[in-house]
Amino acid sequence: MKKIILSLAAVLAFSAANAQDKKESKGFGFSEGNVIVEGNLSFGSSTTDNGGAEVKENSLNFSPKVGYFLSDKLALGVELGVGSAKEETGANETTSNTFNAGVFARYYFLDLGQRFKTYTEAGLGFGSGKNEVNGNETSSNSSLNFGIDLGINYFVTENFAINFGLNNVLGYSNTTTEFPGGGETKVSSFNGNLNVFNNFFDTPSFGLTWKF
Repeated sequence: MKKIILSLAAVLAFSAANAQDKKESKGFGFSEGNVIVEGNLSFGSSTTDNGGAEVKENSLNFSPKVGYFLSDKLALGVELGVGSAKEETGANETTSNTFNAGVFARYYFLDLGQRFKTYTEAGLGFGSGKNEVNGNETSSNSSLNFGIDLGINYFVTENFAINFGLNNVLGYSNTTTEFPGGGETKVSSFNGNLNVFNNFFDTPSFGLTWKF
């Protein structure tokens, strides 16, 4: 009799734990209080013929970020970014390296099925960079940037997702460029790329997202 009672107690305890796990599980998506850690990677490559001279361009950017969900739909966070670009024209090689830091707000507005979560993101950042030609510094710059992006998370598991980014749908930048010999220039620009599918294939952004 004692063994039966203990067995029943064990079954009831297991059932209660199972029910609690199911109750606490939110499935695919986000909830208030979640934290996400994300890393986005973007790259581009092109070759053009400029009056008989072949021009090769390559770029690579990595942007890790951390966000906290204030609600099931809205997250605020911070991000960093490093990037490099190289252009080769004949014997000349132009390179640039950049670093930026900023804050972002992300809002999830559409579920495409159970695993696909679509969002829009606004970010404000500060950046710096250096440009060289054949190893000699030609300029350095600092900038203030604001942008609006679109993206989709695909949940592989409840805590792990793949991120597809549609970058620079709208963007504003204010850049100051300084030259080694003295002097500087300031440029403010605004750009929009509402053809997001064309933008996506020109500068794809892929990342991994972990939810805690």
